[in-house]
Amino acid sequence: MNENTLNTLGYHHIQNNVASCALSYLGKRYARELKPMVDAQLIQMRLAETEEAAALIRSGASVPIPSLDGMETIMDLLGTGYLFSERDFSQLAQFLRSCAQLMKYMEGKSEAAPTVSRYASSMMRMESLLSEIERCIHSGRIQDQASKELTRIRKKMTVHEERMKRKLDSLVSKHRSIMQENVISQRGGRTVLPIKKEFRKQVKGSVLDESGSGQTVYIEPAELVGLQMELTSLQAEESREEMKILGDLTSLAESYNREIALNTETVGVLDFLFAKAKYAATMDGRSVQVNTSGLVTLQQARHPLMGSSMVPLDFAIGRDYSSLIITGPNTGGKTVALKTLGLLTLMMQSGLLVPVGEGGEMAVYHEVAVDIGDGQSLEQALSTFSAHIRNMIGILEQADASTLVLIDEMASGTDPGEGVGLSIAMLEELHSRGATVVATTHFGEIKHFAAATPGFENARMEFDTATLQPLYRLRIGEAGESYAYSIALKLGMPQRIIDRSKSISNQGVSPSQSSSLSPTEPATKPTFTERPAQELPPNSTAVQKTVKRAEMPVKIEASSSSRLSEGTQPALPTKKFRKGDRVYAAYLNQAGIVCDVEDSRGNIGVMLRGRKVKIHKKRLTLHISADELYPGDDYDLDIVLETKENRKKRKLMGRKHVEGLMIELPPEE
Repeated sequence: MNENTLNTLGYHHIQNNVASCALSYLGKRYARELKPMVDAQLIQMRLAETEEAAALIRSGASVPIPSLDGMETIMDLLGTGYLFSERDFSQLAQFLRSCAQLMKYMEGKSEAAPTVSRYASSMMRMESLLSEIERCIHSGRIQDQASKELTRIRKKMTVHEERMKRKLDSLVSKHRSIMQENVISQRGGRTVLPIKKEFRKQVKGSVLDESGSGQTVYIEPAELVGLQMELTSLQAEESREEMKILGDLTSLAESYNREIALNTETVGVLDFLFAKAKYAATMDGRSVQVNTSGLVTLQQARHPLMGSSMVPLDFAIGRDYSSLIITGPNTGGKTVALKTLGLLTLMMQSGLLVPVGEGGEMAVYHEVAVDIGDGQSLEQALSTFSAHIRNMIGILEQADASTLVLIDEMASGTDPGEGVGLSIAMLEELHSRGATVVATTHFGEIKHFAAATPGFENARMEFDTATLQPLYRLRIGEAGESYAYSIALKLGMPQRIIDRSKSISNQGVSPSQSSSLSPTEPATKPTFTERPAQELPPNSTAVQKTVKRAEMPVKIEASSSSRLSEGTQPALPTKKFRKGDRVYAAYLNQAGIVCDVEDSRGNIGVMLRGRKVKIHKKRLTLHISADELYPGDDYDLDIVLETKENRKKRKLMGRKHVEGLMIELPPEE
């Protein structure tokens, strides 16, 4: 799957959540390496075994999964010549005991969980290795009986230690009055007595250290030197014998390399499997029926990262239609619906149970391609549109019948007329390739196209116009709206502005309508005319068909060039903009003043927020003409277009040359 898709849909959060439910390093590793699969049969098998594990957990079972403490180091070093320590063998022994316990437990679950039980039945017991480790090592220490030689050495050491103890007791009793304290110390592994400095000559032996104040010297009594040397020699013998025992155990463990690796990997797989089951329990996840036919039917589906805060979603696609156009207000849940479908698809194809109602069915896709924006501001509209186009080009490069395409806010970020045309052409192309498409939009032309085209269907996110609250419920088979008028009216917008806006939306804006506004009257932001249902945009595939809808049959006719429907008024000739006109650029959602007349390419200079921008005349709508804005033809427009400082400079330069005087113009884009 495309990494951008995984990031956009939040798949890595799912990986981390599953990993947090695992106990072992391997279970966590498998969770973080989790990826969607494309083999429907394998996916269904993985879902079935996860459901088995989830059923065991729901029954209250506490599955004894080994933690694999210390096994990562052992597996990394086994067979490399490394000498394992007493601690390593203690951890290996605990692992072997835990494996035996897990195997015994799963034997009793063979009927309730046959698939999961088979994993445990493939593990090896390795009783001989465990028995030898337990004979030689206990509580992290090599046992005396680990070898006959070690038994002999340690017995001899016990005798010497006892002799030293008796000798020390005698020396302490003899020198107690001149000792700084009645404590026997060690210096460099040698036993010493703490003697007051002024009495040092009364004790035969070697001074090995003295206190920081110099008041105490630490003397090794001469009577202990012989015993100490012999004990040191025995300790060296003990250490050599212990190394030999550890070496023999290491060789024995290496002979079980394959079995240890098999058990370790199997425990990791089972840990990962039960981690998936535990994660499913946190969101009431269920298995679904898998198909390769593009059929999706879900009831009560929820986004796994939103939990109970999300209104459950009922969703269906793939039978009567393979492309769904979702409309509705902003913040109404359209994007969440897209992401829910996308993420649940990725989860299902990863063998994870999904938070849906009983009886769900989902399709397997080889690719899930997304174009879901990041909420950029209107000032970044151009870069948003560029990113959208790049995404769509990438989608077209891979889209086929095994692709799920999710597109958020079609036709956004550019001129609505051109954006709608591009969007519908894209939808037609994706549909012709057999892709499953779910897209959201605000534009009526796309809704009309979906209503009139076989294989397409509309849906809407419900909205409560009384409370101005989105309901987040998806209703398939109905086209929605943005509810802009309802919201504006509810918030106190004057009715006359609402009526004027509806008039502009239905009929467009003409020069005569614009000129009727007085300079002091607030101008309504023009919007673009929706095409009637009978008209399809340019570049549509030539098609003539009768579509049956709720009210009456509507005859559709379109060709590679747009045709005017009966009764549609011909387009008005483009008006020549003049310097000083106030114009509106819808794709930037900004108004500005014309500062340069049209050039040979049809571009017009417009002053927007102190910046001079070149915009093609087709993207501009007259807001208020210069005639209405300024008194008389001889009005000096430099007052509007130039800064006060630049006007002064121009006046001065008109009279005489001034060295170094420069006029700074606003940047041009």
